[in-house]
Parts: sequence; structure tokens; C-alpha cells
Amino acid sequence: MSSVFSPMAKALGVVCGLALLSGCGDKLSLENYSRIKVGQSYEEVRQIVGDPAHCDEVLGVRSCQWGNPGRGIRVNFAVDKVVLMSADNLK
Repeated sequence: MSSVFSPMAKALGVVCGLALLSGCGDKLSLENYSRIKVGQSYEEVRQIVGDPAHCDEVLGVRSCQWGNPGRGIRVNFAVDKVVLMSADNLK
């Protein structure tokens, strides 16, 4: 049975997989966390660290989590502006 994927597609898949495993392009970094500032908009933060894993909103405060509770970034927004942020186990 022949493969559906070309050799080039397979090579690209291997390269992408290795990049993910090595952490290249990891937006959850201490460097990116330090770029987040009080007063930035949700969109500005999203451009720095990508789409959040999840967000909750209570009484007009949006709390978003990037990564997971053991390793990630948490940011609270009020009126679409950063008011509080924290991070766990970033490199």
C-alpha cells in the first residue's frame, strides 16, 4: 500500500514535530510574560502569547489562562485592559 503523503510532506511533519518538542516558538516564556504590561488590551496580550487556553468572566472582569495551572500565564482584564497578571514555572 502506498503512502498518501509525499516525502516532502513527511519531512515537513518531522521538522514541525521536532520544533514543538524542543520548545522553539513557545510563546509561554518569561521573556513574553515580561512584555505584558498593566493597561494593555486583550488583543495586545493575545498578540504576545497567542490564544488563551480558556477565559472566564465574572462581574466585568475577564480572567484568562495561557498554558495550564502548573506552567502558564494568568491575566485579569477589566474594561478590556490588563489589571493583574501572574505566571508559573516559565523559562
